[in-house]
Amino acid sequence: MSLSGRYAMGLVLVAGGTLALSFVLRGAERAAVRGALAAAVVVQGPLGWWLVRSVGTRRFLLVWALGLATRLTLLAIAGWVIVPALGWAMEPTLLSLAALLFALLLVEGAAVAPAHLGPGAS
Repeated sequence: MSLSGRYAMGLVLVAGGTLALSFVLRGAERAAVRGALAAAVVVQGPLGWWLVRSVGTRRFLLVWALGLATRLTLLAIAGWVIVPALGWAMEPTLLSLAALLFALLLVEGAAVAPAHLGPGAS
């Protein structure tokens, strides 16, 4: 499977698992988790795809750094602007968002790692 395919599969698994988990939560927590999921997928999805596509190029480190800065910016904007404006619960939203961004960062690493392990590793 290609790097992009592994990344897409991981993204779908994380998003699907989070969505499934949201069905067992109550109102405020459910909205918080689903809002965090939407923000994480909309922002991190394309960034991760860009990172995976830049593996082996000179721009890889720049793409990785921009992705990190974007994740931190998303957390700040969510905490200071989005969550208060929408009236969501602060703790479950930010914890869910941080956990999702971390999970998607791990997906990026899992997708990219086989490319660096050598022939036959994938």
